[in-house]
Amino acid sequence: MLELRYFAWLRERIGTGQEQIDTKAETVAELIEEIKALSEAHAFAFSDLTAIRAAVDQELVEFDTPLTQAREVAFFPPMTGG
Repeated sequence: MLELRYFAWLRERIGTGQEQIDTKAETVAELIEEIKALSEAHAFAFSDLTAIRAAVDQELVEFDTPLTQAREVAFFPPMTGG
């Protein structure tokens, strides 16, 4: 089981801040495709991947990152400095 965490407008669009998924995805990109298939809300939340960043086990990663032994994947909008 993989723990998914959603932040900011992703959480609002999906309707939850976290959920668990049993996945066969080997990369973050493959995981996103599985997530998009869960519901219309998930598909809408992940419709613009340029507006989403990911972290695997609390480390910022690219979408082609392998999920080998990952326990948690978080998704959030890009952060801005200030």
